Amino acid sequence: MTAALRSNATPVLASLAKAEPFRSADEAWFWTMAALTARRDGARVVAGAGRAMRPCEPDDVVKCLDRLYRQRRIDLVHARIMRLWGERGVAPDPRHLAEKNDWRIWSEAMQRLEWPLRIKGIVAGASLGEPGEVVALPRRGAA
Repeated sequence: MTAALRSNATPVLASLAKAEPFRSADEAWFWTMAALTARRDGARVVAGAGRAMRPCEPDDVVKCLDRLYRQRRIDLVHARIMRLWGERGVAPDPRHLAEKNDWRIWSEAMQRLEWPLRIKGIVAGASLGEPGEVVALPRRGAA
């Protein structure tokens, strides 16, 4: 008995050079929540089947969030606001009085999530291997 080859199968491990990183932690979080919601509703999440190839799986973003939680950089209030607004697919609007506090918590959480996602290459931007800006500081005692 021989196994039949599937001609329409997408390769599981595609080249990361083709992967398009997210522009921000917000964008990565909304994508993650959409994927997790689809998975919860019964969809099968398959690598390489989306509009743009991404450098991660939804679980990679959740692992970054979990690590921040374990380091006590993000607490349950942050996670609740991220889940609530992530399911809605929009960030809270600080111009609306009812959303102002949620926006503050959301912004804190996104700022704290941004760096770990940048280091992993999930969010575009400078990472550890890239040179940064050099700033000249005045010497001590110099006025």
